[in-house]
Amino acid sequence: MPNTLRWGGLAAALVLSACAPAVSGEPADERPVVLSTFTVTADMIEAVGGDAVRVESLLPLGAEVHGYEPTPGDLRRAADADLVIDNGLGLEAWFEQFMQRLDVPRVAAAEGIEPIAIDGTDEPNPHAWMSPRESADYVDTIERALIDLVPEARKEITARADGYRAELAAIEQRLVEAAAEVPVERRILVTCEGAFSYLARDAGLQEAYLWPVNSEHQVTPRRAAALDDLLTRRDVPAVFCESTVSSQTMRQLAAATGTPFGGTLYVDSLSTADGPVPSHLELVRHAADLIAEVLR
Repeated sequence: MPNTLRWGGLAAALVLSACAPAVSGEPADERPVVLSTFTVTADMIEAVGGDAVRVESLLPLGAEVHGYEPTPGDLRRAADADLVIDNGLGLEAWFEQFMQRLDVPRVAAAEGIEPIAIDGTDEPNPHAWMSPRESADYVDTIERALIDLVPEARKEITARADGYRAELAAIEQRLVEAAAEVPVERRILVTCEGAFSYLARDAGLQEAYLWPVNSEHQVTPRRAAALDDLLTRRDVPAVFCESTVSSQTMRQLAAATGTPFGGTLYVDSLSTADGPVPSHLELVRHAADLIAEVLR
């Protein structure tokens, strides 16, 4: 569907929704609504905001955020929110056009971060939340936004934000210490997607991958051959792949070079409550601990 028609349809749905009757029978939740674009930042907002706000995510668990196509329901939810928080750094390619139709305050969670460019481009790598250090900047931004929205809850919000930052610092310390124990030539993080630039930098790891951000179609024979050569020459401890993409090519390279497949990393979405990464802290901790274990 052409973008103009799709966005026009979303706008029409928003107008019609204004005439819909309110649902009765349940007590109204009077807390301010904070709408996030995807589950990772939604969890961070909820962890910092606590009971002071009601947090919702546009994307469901397991959804791929880069190329998401908003629905009329998404537009209605955003119009009713008191604050919208996106990631920024170009993660949500659809978001700017989405917000043009709305008069809702907006904050980019990654607004204070110095971006790392995607390899071969001038575009920022948006996956800064995978770094414990950069995640602390997310918490800073979210803390300020929520205090502006609910100033009467400042003390509680600040206390939760302080606790969050302390946990992130502990995760980073464990990863950095583990990486320091590994010979320099083997300090390499090999993944399917180049989504770990910030994490690799903070841990002192070289980053290698099959394709840049959101470019799975760029797994060319030349790129695969270059990674095959790297795995062979550098005795890489293990390779990884992300949960939202196919690991087939990476597993084939691992088998051909005798490199262990280290496991699945989670990036663009949390898991269900009974899964391995039900929160952002668990997402970062899972990645850091798995990488540290393999490096050692």
